[in-house]
Amino acid sequence: MGVTAADSYDRTAAARVLAGLAHAGLFASDLTGSDAAPVGDRTRIAYTATPMTAEPGSHLTYSQRRYLERFMRPCPPRMLTSATHRVVWTDSAGVPNTGHFGPGALGPVVPIAVRETTLALWRDLAANAVLADAVARLDPGDRAVLAATTTDQEPLEIFRIGVEAAGRALAQHALLAHQTPYATPAAFARGMRDCGIFSLVATRWFWELQASTYRRGMIHVAFATLPNGTVRYAAESLDTLRAMKDATIAEARAVMRKATGAEGLTVEQAVARYHDELDLISKQYALMDEDTQPRCLAQMTNVVGGERFSVLPVVVRKYVETFVRVLEVVELTERTADPVEDATPTDALTDADDGRFHVPDMNCRHCQTTIRGLLESMGVDVVEVNLTTKRVVAEFRSARNRQRAFEAIRDSGYTVVSGPTV
Repeated sequence: MGVTAADSYDRTAAARVLAGLAHAGLFASDLTGSDAAPVGDRTRIAYTATPMTAEPGSHLTYSQRRYLERFMRPCPPRMLTSATHRVVWTDSAGVPNTGHFGPGALGPVVPIAVRETTLALWRDLAANAVLADAVARLDPGDRAVLAATTTDQEPLEIFRIGVEAAGRALAQHALLAHQTPYATPAAFARGMRDCGIFSLVATRWFWELQASTYRRGMIHVAFATLPNGTVRYAAESLDTLRAMKDATIAEARAVMRKATGAEGLTVEQAVARYHDELDLISKQYALMDEDTQPRCLAQMTNVVGGERFSVLPVVVRKYVETFVRVLEVVELTERTADPVEDATPTDALTDADDGRFHVPDMNCRHCQTTIRGLLESMGVDVVEVNLTTKRVVAEFRSARNRQRAFEAIRDSGYTVVSGPTV
């Protein structure tokens, strides 16, 4: 009998592999001793800001309320802070993006600068020849551990997703800037780093919670300011995060027990079926021992080269200082909102570009699988789902078929930007 994915699942070993790869320097600029990645010349970006519309008698939108009720038990509605505006722009790489800002004074520059920071660090990561060589020399056992344990599997893609997750944490917590003493985006970013907020996200949140609440423009924690001017999560926030995480783990394990018991599925079959269909099972929860709590791989400490090392502080340090540099070169202009697309579909598709669109908040292989699965479940042939460019290419039967597919994607919490590839 061959070795299965479940046999190779090992979070401690996966963290060791990633730490070993990153220890010499995760980014090319690390090898030269630079605190920030190269960010280039002045970048001019035009954006559209649209007010968020809450339901009557509530401070939440319909999408936020629905997600809270379905997936965030036992978090009470009063704990959620909603963005005041949704912002849309095209980044310096030509990729459409969406984000949120408010209710504080930091404004749209935070989500936009976060995206430019992510792009700069992705370039810096790709330019690291030492890292690329180390990845190429990974032995088959280490690759099997990453394939069985992580969602994105390939080391460079794991690091890319980690960089993007750091950006999400920064942009999402900016919705709470009015609860902090930090008056500027640069001060806020450095404050989040110095107060350990990135580490709190890695410890207390779970992956789907961060991605889904980010896409919906809300955050479910509150800050408390200490006498020394630093901030921390309020005690109720910590208690609620723990309860939410425990509930999610228990639900995933219950589904796994049912799938591998009453339904007679193998572990691999159970993960494939329920991770895609119900979004309840993930390797992070379902394959862990019953007495184990999930920990972020980047936060685990390993001994590498005779010293204690973890990946998360490296990413956070580089992200924050690069973000501060980006703030100095990004120039924003606001433009008038465009009409709502696809409001009145017809039966005819008139152009090859009708099958091309972007999903700006698609940010990992889980998202990629979700988008592909939604489309294929509706009989749509999928040609491409590209995480780097956020582009999807599909073959729709009619404009109505495309419109229904777009609605299904939006119902899953994603944004659809239709039109030609940029």
